[in-house]
Amino acid sequence: MTDQFETISFKGGVWQGLLQAPQPPRRVILTHLGETVAPARLTDEGDRGWRVAVAIPPERLAEGVHSFVLLADEGEGAGPPLPGAIRLATLPLMAGGVLDQDLLAEINLLKTEIELLKREFRRIALNPGRGQGQDQ
Repeated sequence: MTDQFETISFKGGVWQGLLQAPQPPRRVILTHLGETVAPARLTDEGDRGWRVAVAIPPERLAEGVHSFVLLADEGEGAGPPLPGAIRLATLPLMAGGVLDQDLLAEINLLKTEIELLKREFRRIALNPGRGQGQDQ
């Protein structure tokens, strides 16, 4: 499938995008953790394609990192995605205090690695002949 989806916005809990396709899919659904959580609304945008809008259910928002996946298939209603469903886009959302701690740990690890690299670079710069395995 050569269709292309571009996110336009995520505001007020509604994810909107533009699907460039000659015809709209029969159904576009939002999934989370493998479950269908909401149907998307498609609006004809003329030559631009199809505007896709879907509300993220508030009960699906929680601490941590969550991925919401927009799928197109030939199904109907709010049933599960059919085999062969096409992934149009993924919306990762991150929230909560747990995330802050994860980011701080990663930043501290990066700082430590940068300090190690700085020390090694200075050592090699001060002793150019000894930095290529000759000082052992």
